[in-house]
Amino acid sequence: MKIRPYKLSQIDMGDFALAGYTVAGEESVIIAPELDVVFDIGKCPREALAVNHLLLSHGHADHVAGLPYWFAQRDFQGIEGGTALVPASLAEPIRELLGAWGRVEGHVPPHKIVAMRPDGEYEIRRNLLVRAFGTRHTRGSLGYSVVDVRRKLKDEYLGLTSPEIVELKQKGVEITYTLEVPQVAFLGDTAKANYSDLPHVADARALLIECTFFDPDHVDRARAGRHLHAVDLPEVLEGMNNEKIIIVHVTRRTNMAQARKLLRKELPKDIHDRVTFFMSRKYVEE
Repeated sequence: MKIRPYKLSQIDMGDFALAGYTVAGEESVIIAPELDVVFDIGKCPREALAVNHLLLSHGHADHVAGLPYWFAQRDFQGIEGGTALVPASLAEPIRELLGAWGRVEGHVPPHKIVAMRPDGEYEIRRNLLVRAFGTRHTRGSLGYSVVDVRRKLKDEYLGLTSPEIVELKQKGVEITYTLEVPQVAFLGDTAKANYSDLPHVADARALLIECTFFDPDHVDRARAGRHLHAVDLPEVLEGMNNEKIIIVHVTRRTNMAQARKLLRKELPKDIHDRVTFFMSRKYVEE
């Protein structure tokens, strides 16, 4: 029997990277170490342990199975903190799950569960926040955007000296404005929706978008499971300004050559040129 080694894919975005493993029905976990977040937790690869914030999209096992282990192993290794942002409808069931795990293991690991709702925000660190938004998959399922929040000097004050700026501040003059720079948006599992209407999704540098089905005969299966089919992508991606559009949650049975051929046919060139597959071989270190 040939045993394939477990390897994560990794995409370099310049000042942050995305690493993980995402195969529909098997495991979905995407780590952004520099942003200190992991999108879903899959079976919890060891690379996810040092990241302090878990953003959970929904409760299916291939996305959430490693959550108790994430808390327990962090505790075992002496890593303090650890916060899971979860859909509000799952907050109490997850606390109960951790309680049950504690009865099995003999110890409930330290944990912090934050119930999130659409448009809810959570500060990861100074000037970096997570914004949740509703998705169309399971009841209460969520997507997340990680947004860099910057304070910029207003144009009319750009030529002033430092003493002049200090004087204006002392007078209570608002001399700066807030600039949001979305870094990455994660849709989780979802059916078709107008996500381009959300600036923190449409303008994110990296968009993580599921596309579970590519076979022309599987459109009905996509609809039944509230997933995206390749034929949905032209509409969903219209108006997206992302630097990279990264397809995740592809099934193992997908013929990748045929999938790429279908995308070339379905997508406008300006969109197609920005699209890549997360689990492509070129992103797996040999």
